[in-house]
Amino acid sequence: MRFGITAFVLAVAAALPVSSAEAPKRNVLFIAADDLNDWIGCLGGHPQVKTPNIDALARRGMLFTNAHCQAPLCNPSRSSLLTGLRPSTTGIYGLAPGIRDVEALRQHITLPQTFTRADYVTFTCGKIYHDGSIKPAARAPEFQVWGPAPGMPLPAQKFVHTPSDIKAMDWGVFPARDEDQADWKIASAAIEALRTSPRDKPFFVACGFRLPHVPCFASQSWFDLYPSDGLKLPLVKDNDRDDTPRFSWYLHWKLPEPRWKFLRESHEWSPLVRAYLASISFMDSQVGRVLDALKASGRADDTIVVFWSDHGWHLGEKLITGKNTLWERSTHVPLVFAGPGITPGGRCAEPVELLDIFPTLLELCGLPARNDLEGHSLSPQLRDANAQRAWPAITTHNQGNHTVRTRDRRYIRYADGSEELYHLDQDPNEWTNLAADPRWEEEKRTLARSLPSLNHAPVPGSATRLLTYDKATGAVTWEGAAVGANDPIPEIDD
Repeated sequence: MRFGITAFVLAVAAALPVSSAEAPKRNVLFIAADDLNDWIGCLGGHPQVKTPNIDALARRGMLFTNAHCQAPLCNPSRSSLLTGLRPSTTGIYGLAPGIRDVEALRQHITLPQTFTRADYVTFTCGKIYHDGSIKPAARAPEFQVWGPAPGMPLPAQKFVHTPSDIKAMDWGVFPARDEDQADWKIASAAIEALRTSPRDKPFFVACGFRLPHVPCFASQSWFDLYPSDGLKLPLVKDNDRDDTPRFSWYLHWKLPEPRWKFLRESHEWSPLVRAYLASISFMDSQVGRVLDALKASGRADDTIVVFWSDHGWHLGEKLITGKNTLWERSTHVPLVFAGPGITPGGRCAEPVELLDIFPTLLELCGLPARNDLEGHSLSPQLRDANAQRAWPAITTHNQGNHTVRTRDRRYIRYADGSEELYHLDQDPNEWTNLAADPRWEEEKRTLARSLPSLNHAPVPGSATRLLTYDKATGAVTWEGAAVGANDPIPEIDD
């Protein structure tokens, strides 16, 4: 796998600087993981996880321990981060459409487009935008060079036959060689881009890894890090959903990800946890390869490194697997900044959002600020981990469903008005919904003031994992099919 210097030279020749001013000297290495929750060593989300490379990056930069996604689903989350706009502003809630298929966003200047216009050499490989969301004809203004984005390798036969039996819903030891993994090839492309990047131009290199998104595959050596005997499983309560509104089920009504019931009955819970951990550790090794290449390039001292994940993933908590929820396991994500101007070894506990990445990079790289972005620069926290923030973190899943996350509170309001409230300082597992307790009415009202004022309807072309609610009639639809008020919850009470 090679990305040749010729392509980079042609890309530079085609770049159009926005002004004659001196180009910013800070490079950007933009590294994404897919479906990675807080199971990394420095966040302590799982006591046995091994992520030495991400942990080392956190030690030399600022780790945001209370970072949250804007949407617990790939396309709306990535579209939000890269446009700097909330899902409730864009109307993108499902796996389709892409941003350039939305009339109001066709001319919107995205994060990568900003760097392309600023005379950076821009390169992407793997999954940065959601797969297929930027059609080939619309790619050139975003990144000058689009490197390989291989899909996950699949075995001839599935290892696990889940209820949906979708090929990607699988986990196990595969392939035999690390070099055959998609993430190895993606890392190799990023390494070559760093090696061949012209020295007289700043670069923006985006590297989007696929793991630990399903299928959770890794070679045997990564599984060996997590022996089945003694493997720690997430804490789960059998009756965890008894105090949550029925509407909470509508956000993940019928999905390919199996419920906890299937995992228990088929004895696949421990194998899935083990495979997820093995996938994380393999992905971490590829992060290490890319960071080693940055160091070898001699440009690490002038490069801002950002590591993030698009959203989290449940592994039995709240009786489900997958994302598509407004709880901590689905919204909490890793976020690390490292490089010049950033205090090393910091741990910031203030609530922050993926939306904040866009304005932060503009400031760190000396690019003009934007007044049309809905995030807020993290520069104060990059200097001082104890600097306070005036804003909570907001996550949205489909129209009218939001959660507000502060330092120690989570407030959820669903489209039908039902609510949840958790005191995370006392209840980190979100097992006790306090929303019905009259003692917390004023607290709920205060938190509700931070809910988004815009709640745009799904844009034309919206599809897949789409929930709609009609306030006038109370009608609920999931992916276009009506959901009855008394319909059994799939795989729970059917």
